[in-house]
Amino acid sequence: MLAPPLPSPPRPPSHPCVPLKRFQRSQGLVPAVTDGNMATEFHNLQELRHSASLANKVFIQRDYSEGTTCKFQTKFPSELESRIERTLFEDTVKTLNTYYAEAEKIGGQSYLEGCLACATAYLIFLCMETRYEKVLKKIAKYIQEQNEKIYAPRGLLITDPIERGMRVIEISIYEDRGSSGSSSGSSSVSGSTAR
Repeated sequence: MLAPPLPSPPRPPSHPCVPLKRFQRSQGLVPAVTDGNMATEFHNLQELRHSASLANKVFIQRDYSEGTTCKFQTKFPSELESRIERTLFEDTVKTLNTYYAEAEKIGGQSYLEGCLACATAYLIFLCMETRYEKVLKKIAKYIQEQNEKIYAPRGLLITDPIERGMRVIEISIYEDRGSSGSSSGSSSVSGSTAR
């Protein structure tokens, strides 16, 4: 007598309208957001992406004037002039630059992490996060907060530079679907090219 076949594991959503994070949460792979405030704010960012149409993207390039450290240009892109105040934009980029400088700073903790990594054949990183990873999480949280408090209400969304290979800060400009009827063909990609 044969045992009944085991049910196949659920498959990730293949349709782009079904967020992968929601699938991962439903399968218990990612912890659910328990803070009601954060869940509401997450919903508002998702709502912006779905209720508005992408009109343009602006890319803030890396600044290599001081070497190869991770630093982004603070030049204000002309595409954002009617959307956000220059000081808010510059404060965001300067704060990100400060966080990246903190992440790349070499000190006693970085040295100790390196020694422990060598001594344990890098198995130590299965048990602990590096200081760099902790700062990257802090950056992701900061970008999320900036999107929720400053950028999303203005129809803008910042993409974490880690998602773009640390090459650019991508800012998506959204327009309300009701007002984008005449400019539906104007969805173009531009970039700040200041050097």
